[in-house]
Amino acid sequence: MAQFDLYKNSRENNNVFPYLLDITHKINTVSKFRVVVPLCNDSHSITHLNPSFNIEGEKLYMSTMDIAGIPIAMLDEKIDNFENRRIEIVDALDFLVNGF
Repeated sequence: MAQFDLYKNSRENNNVFPYLLDITHKINTVSKFRVVVPLCNDSHSITHLNPSFNIEGEKLYMSTMDIAGIPIAMLDEKIDNFENRRIEIVDALDFLVNGF
């Protein structure tokens, strides 16, 4: 597991949130939980808070306000890693917490 790994969401809410983006830093090696931000296909009006991603031909948005901690066992199939989008992802998290 690595920071910014993207997982398919196999839970019952996968029609709303088809993917989960793991944002947990590698320093967290003890916890049995990961912090994730779900991705959804509903466009949000705050671009800095909800960056978009093209995944398997579909435009999805980081639903930053729906951030959650979940057990590692709930993360199933890893399909990608978005380390190359680090700045946008961290900026969205900073915007959520700091408002800028």
